[in-house]
Amino acid sequence: MRIEHIALWTADLARCRHFYVTYFGATAGAGYRNASKGFASCFLSFADGARIELMTTSMLSPVEIPPGAQRMGLTHLAISVGSEQQVDALTQRLKDDGFVILDGPRRTGDGYYESVTLDPDGNRIEITV
Repeated sequence: MRIEHIALWTADLARCRHFYVTYFGATAGAGYRNASKGFASCFLSFADGARIELMTTSMLSPVEIPPGAQRMGLTHLAISVGSEQQVDALTQRLKDDGFVILDGPRRTGDGYYESVTLDPDGNRIEITV
């Protein structure tokens, strides 16, 4: 078994898609709209087969949490970029482009080399080797 995909609500599908495509090399699918349900989504695919489904709605009211909040349940998404040098470079690029860097780059107690940023909707993203 494997995790097929994770899904994220977003207020701005295009902005969130741009973030993952630009900084993490995701490939965006064509997208899907269901006007009668006020729903739109777009799957983002990564080279290893992992996928993120970005979703927006005009009919529901997903609960908003403060950006970067530590909460019960899903609290972060870790994306491996391949090397410590790539962690450093991407972290600096995100910082230079105005994104918040919450931590790192650093080596954690369990041996990960990582930094932590926020995506445009305030989701915690670990950038790791």
